[in-house]
Amino acid sequence: MSFTRTQHYWELTHPYQVMPCEGSNWLISQTFPENYIVAHESQVDNSSEFLNSTPHRRHPGITSLKTVQLPQHLEQAAQILINQAPGSQLAERAQSLCNFLWSRKRATGDRAIQERAVELEKRVREREQQRAEGPLEQSRLEEKVRKQVLSELRKTTYHWKPLRYDEELSLIYLAARLDGGYAAVSRALHEIKKRVPDFAPQTLLDFGSGTGTVSWAAHTMWGQSLREYVCVDSSASMNKLADLLLRGGSETQDPHIGGVYFRQFLPVSPKVQFDLVVSAFSLSELPSASERLSSIQTLWRKTSNFLCPHDAPCPKLSEKIQLPCNFPQAYRPLQLRWRGP
Repeated sequence: MSFTRTQHYWELTHPYQVMPCEGSNWLISQTFPENYIVAHESQVDNSSEFLNSTPHRRHPGITSLKTVQLPQHLEQAAQILINQAPGSQLAERAQSLCNFLWSRKRATGDRAIQERAVELEKRVREREQQRAEGPLEQSRLEEKVRKQVLSELRKTTYHWKPLRYDEELSLIYLAARLDGGYAAVSRALHEIKKRVPDFAPQTLLDFGSGTGTVSWAAHTMWGQSLREYVCVDSSASMNKLADLLLRGGSETQDPHIGGVYFRQFLPVSPKVQFDLVVSAFSLSELPSASERLSSIQTLWRKTSNFLCPHDAPCPKLSEKIQLPCNFPQAYRPLQLRWRGP
C-alpha cells in the first residue's frame, strides 16, 4: 500500500512581471530589462471561441503532473545513509523538524521592531496617564513605559534563530524533507516545461541547495541538455550529504549525475549567468529583509532565462486577497526503514 502527501506549490503565472519582495515565490522569464516593470491585470477569456477551440484536457489550468516519486537512485542512497546513521529516535526528530519548519517564520527586521515599539510606547503612555490619579514624575513614567514596552515586545516578537546544519541536523533534514522538497521543485520545473516545451537549459544555479533535490528534479526534466549544476549552500555538512546522495551513499562511487559542483558562496563574477536559477525554501532562512532583497537581485543578475524562487505566497496578489494561487502536489513519501536503537 502506498500513501501520498500534499506539497503546496505557489506560482506567479505571469513570467514577465518582476516584483522582488520578502518571501517571494516566482516563476520569472527575463524577457525585459531588469528595471522594466509591466503593469498587467489578470483577465479570464470567457469567449465562446476560446472555449470551443481548446479541448478541456489541454486547458492551461489543467495540471498533468501526477503523484511524484523520488528517483530510484536517490531513494536508495537516502536509505543507505539513514541505515548508517548513529543514534536513535531519528524518525521522531525528523517529524519534529518538519513541524518546526512548517511553523517557522521569517526574522523580524529592526525597522519593523522599531515601528512596533513606537506604537506600543504611545499606547502604554496614554494608558498609564489615564490610570494615574495625579501627575506622574517624568522619570517614573518613562521607566514604567520602557519596562512595559520591552515586556510586550518580548511576548509578541517572533524569536528567530538561524539553523546551523551540522552533519547530524543535515541527516535529520534529509529524512524530514527530501520527498516533499523534491515534489515541490518538480512541480515548479514541470510548469516551466509545460509552458515553454522548447526550453533546454544547459546550466543551473541552485541557491540554498540543501540535499540537492533541485539538481535531481532538473536532471529528470532536462537531463539530456543540462551539463553544469552549481549548488550553493553555506553548510559544508549539507553539501557533503548532497554529494553522498549523488554517489549512492558511498564516497568511492561515481556520481549518478555528472557536472554537479558544490560551493558555499555564490559566484562572484556578475558576468557569469545561468539558464535556470532556483532558490527553494531558502529565502526565509536569510536573517533580514535587506539580505533577502540583495540575494534576489544577485540571483536575477545571474539569470539568463528563468528564475524560480519557491518559498511563500505569490507576490502578484494584493494584500486584500487572502488566498494566493496554489496547486497541491501529491507525492509518494520516502519509504525509510528506521534502524532500531
